[in-house]
Amino acid sequence: MVDDDQTANYFNQLLTSRLSGTDKLLVALNGQEAMDLLLLHCHLTTPECPVLILLDVKISVMDGFQFQEAYGQLPLPPKDAIIIVMLTTSLHPPNLDRGHQLNVAGVLNTPLTPAELDDILRHHFHRHLPA
Repeated sequence: MVDDDQTANYFNQLLTSRLSGTDKLLVALNGQEAMDLLLLHCHLTTPECPVLILLDVKISVMDGFQFQEAYGQLPLPPKDAIIIVMLTTSLHPPNLDRGHQLNVAGVLNTPLTPAELDDILRHHFHRHLPA
């Protein structure tokens, strides 16, 4: 999860833990922290490497678009196996179009809902949230 909004992180962490959406959750407050976490956990193919990144578009240091562009240049072996979903509070068409052009799995409006999280899990990981 990459977001510089502590409140959004709290609610997204609460949502994922209550709905058993993840076994482990890493949180980065900006794009550079997210890059550092990927380099730390994904230098080799290990279970520690994230399989899903929820990436806010408007974050500090390196925004979501800059992160996605830099991510494409990383020499990480499992890079293609990581699903990236961009989150935004703006439904401004240029932001949505730019997100889709960066080869992300989706662009969703925040706050993230249980139905959206379930859809991500169902579509990309062939699993559902517990009923």
